[in-house]
Amino acid sequence: MRVVTAGEMKALDKAAIEEYGISGLVLMENAGRQVAEVVRQVLGEVRGRVITVFIGKGNNGGDGLVAARHLLNMGAEVKVMALADTAEITGDALVNLEIWQKMGQRVYSLRHGDGINIVRLALMNTDLIVDAIYGTGFKGRVAEKAGRIIEVLNGSGKPVVAVDIPSGLEADTGRVNGPCLRAAHTVTFGLPKLGLLLEPGAGYAGRLHVADISIPAGLVSKAAPRRYVITAGLVREWLPSRPLESHKGDYGRVLVVAGSRGMTGAACLAGEAALRAGAGLVTVAVPETLHDIMEVKLTEVMTAPLPDTGGGALSREAGQRILAMLERADVLAIGPGLSTSSEVAAVVRELLPQVKVPCVIDADGLNVLAGAGDILRKIQAPAVITPHPGEMARLLGTTVQEVQRDRLAAALKASAAWNVTVLLKGARTIVASPDGAVYINPTGNPGMATGGSGDVLTGTVAALVAQGLEPEKAAAAGAYMHGLAGDLAAAEKGMMSLVAGDILAALPASAKKVMSEKCADFNIVMR
Repeated sequence: MRVVTAGEMKALDKAAIEEYGISGLVLMENAGRQVAEVVRQVLGEVRGRVITVFIGKGNNGGDGLVAARHLLNMGAEVKVMALADTAEITGDALVNLEIWQKMGQRVYSLRHGDGINIVRLALMNTDLIVDAIYGTGFKGRVAEKAGRIIEVLNGSGKPVVAVDIPSGLEADTGRVNGPCLRAAHTVTFGLPKLGLLLEPGAGYAGRLHVADISIPAGLVSKAAPRRYVITAGLVREWLPSRPLESHKGDYGRVLVVAGSRGMTGAACLAGEAALRAGAGLVTVAVPETLHDIMEVKLTEVMTAPLPDTGGGALSREAGQRILAMLERADVLAIGPGLSTSSEVAAVVRELLPQVKVPCVIDADGLNVLAGAGDILRKIQAPAVITPHPGEMARLLGTTVQEVQRDRLAAALKASAAWNVTVLLKGARTIVASPDGAVYINPTGNPGMATGGSGDVLTGTVAALVAQGLEPEKAAAAGAYMHGLAGDLAAAEKGMMSLVAGDILAALPASAKKVMSEKCADFNIVMR
């Protein structure tokens, strides 16, 4: 599913009107009707229920007026409250205001000094709030009085259905600079807006309903940017089928180079995740003094010793041994638990430019490249890097705060600079490819912020590359399946007690769910 900025959606609306002859009134009617349908779904039965619609002066308010009309016709008691002077309402929104008034319905003004008290009184007998105050063109901070009203609405305990975007949220960035409506549901039109998928915006949007308002599909495929939210359906399209006559060699051979003294768990998690994510054969190569431990810990995963410093870390001589092993591998996964010793750094820096199979680089494989990111450009085969914000900051020579301020830009910058696919971990993981395509992952939860979670992701992505997925698709699908596994595990065990092994154990259920045609995406509904 494509994702757009406010300006990009405005251009699509304009093209639908000018090139296809779909009037703005039709688009507004479709939008308002979709909002009314979601309200009916939330309440179960609207007849006899009291719904309060808050409107502004723009088209967002017009959408709210259409929703109010349909809800009234369904038998609800509907109150419309305007935060702007109704004399300022123009265009298609004015048409719908006049229809509302011709139906004998009143618009209550909140512009006067007692506006807050009017809101408080109305909320005492309200079952649901419709937020149609500010639309996707909003930027900055809401007006002072609007902010006070928003705070009252947030404190009311009433469910909020936001029209297109919660008021106070920036559509292009997800930033919140002041009071902002916390919606239980957001009905967004045509395509999801970027700010509804990025934090903190996603936390204000609630359950996201992406509503069809008759924007022609051909127009979307032609004009919308290559920016996507990852869905189960998209991942299902990418995953390879498994013919009856296939064998383990058909699903790829993954070599995982990982581990150091005290960090054998990282190597185990990455190796086992690669198998659970479908790789046919997986070998975990570790420093020689740790090899006996790995042979005990792992059963289905093969193991191999590498030259060791004697202290449980790779020695410089390990590089040639790894290259020899790669002659029989389809993918290299390197980094989990390796340590950042000088000899490990030398192995990684000397090895990567010589690798001729796709590789997935994580954790210490990235940490030893801090200040030497240009080595990534020298890799001869496709590569995926999977940094968390701290690792990304070290690679880019900036701060974590700067990376987090605009995660999308940071991922795109790194991908273009080093010609690699970047999987930037965190709340709403972002995948950026060198050709400019971007994928935003909606799965996952705070319980996954636990040691080893990233190692499971590394193995998952490597397995999908081994099965023939292009690097950016493997990274996007891996992020989705890994996050979904975390969601399934959290539903069973809770977030507080979640550990990486729980995510690994849930990978089979995640894969099974994705492959099911009945799989519904977490918190996103297509209408």
